Amino acid sequence: MSAEEPRTAEFDAAAEEFALPRSRAANARLRTVIPGGAHTYAKGEDQYPEDLAPVISHGRGAHVWDVDGNRYVEYGSGLRSVSLGHAHPRVTEAVRRELDRGANFVRPSVLEAEAAERFLATVPTAEMVKFAKNGSDATTAAVRLARAATGRPRVAICADHPFFSVDDWFIGTTAMSAGIPAATTELTVSFPYGDLAATEALLGRYEGEIACLVLEPAAAEEPPPGYLEGLRALADRHGCVLVFDEMITGFRWSEAGAQGLYGVTPDLSTFGKALGNGFAVSALAGRRELMERGGLRHSGDRVFLLSTTHGAETHSLAAAMAVQATYVEEGVTARLHALGERLAAGVREAAAGMGVGEHVLVRGRASNLVFATLDAHGRPSQPYRTLFLRRLLMGGVLAPSFVVSAALDEADIDHTVEVVAGACAVYRKALDAGDPTPWLGGRPVKPVFRRRA
Repeated sequence: MSAEEPRTAEFDAAAEEFALPRSRAANARLRTVIPGGAHTYAKGEDQYPEDLAPVISHGRGAHVWDVDGNRYVEYGSGLRSVSLGHAHPRVTEAVRRELDRGANFVRPSVLEAEAAERFLATVPTAEMVKFAKNGSDATTAAVRLARAATGRPRVAICADHPFFSVDDWFIGTTAMSAGIPAATTELTVSFPYGDLAATEALLGRYEGEIACLVLEPAAAEEPPPGYLEGLRALADRHGCVLVFDEMITGFRWSEAGAQGLYGVTPDLSTFGKALGNGFAVSALAGRRELMERGGLRHSGDRVFLLSTTHGAETHSLAAAMAVQATYVEEGVTARLHALGERLAAGVREAAAGMGVGEHVLVRGRASNLVFATLDAHGRPSQPYRTLFLRRLLMGGVLAPSFVVSAALDEADIDHTVEVVAGACAVYRKALDAGDPTPWLGGRPVKPVFRRRA
């Protein structure tokens, strides 16, 4: 589609008046008491155009309202965790029932068994599961378990995937490695996604030293034919543990995760994000033989697998069970794909119509779309990302990504595409001028992983 010139002109005029004074004050307040002004780096003020980082008042369904009273169509909700939409009635009702019954006890509640049984029925490739509160703890527990089971020190991570854990074994490999001993970082090596030969070479170079291969089974690109099967065979041949990080792919690829969709079973896998629809719950799941090493029914050395005070809060487990039931009974994964396909097609058409189809790109599986903003030379550009984000915000679209939730409807998608068209019209002007600076409104947005603040 293409935007009409009068509408674009009106949009430009309105854009000049767009400001977030209350959000600006709230951000200053946040920075004073919270390092970085947010509890997740990806939610930081530096990820948004200067003075246009909305502070959220509340959300419902696919929409959120900032403290200035603006309503936005929201994407990437809760960093992909709120896949059913905010305040989903089935989930909130399940949580309310448990809140009146107590949230945490000195012994396990029967709800823990029910939640585990529900999870294993949804992800039948796993034989045991243990719940926690965040993905980092679950993935680090998988690494610890793999090291204990194999007696090997090294961890091999997929170099093409951006994040696995806040813990030293991973963060030491990023640009934000301050405070992490080099001796720890040296035990983590990497392999490229989709390249079995390179992975086999790595395993040969460190023969008998690598405890596990850790990767997202799929990300922006689909796995090449035979790749996951080949990785499974390599892990078996070299005696290491295959770990799938399904924080994102879990539920969005299928109810049983990418492992259920592609038919390749890892030794261990980790789930989170969509599992609780915004409530704090994650899971480590896998083969009984391995998982039992963190339990009481084995004769070897005990593994301190996962032991968290709040890991089995009843209301979070109730939320997880409600989420899984909703996904299975209402075909949520299929809806996410349908919504994503409509959005991707609309954005691509809008970008092409404004002459920036080679610069504003939509990538990834339909249920997990991201966008790229490229400069005149086809290189990723933070300034052009800033321009794009700024124009989306002005049009009532909060979109650090284009990851959809099931609460979106066709009208939300159509509105988003219309706003994208207006943003692309400005993008074209910036390309023609050879410099996006006049349209940024301040400093460019910054990457999360960088050495200096």
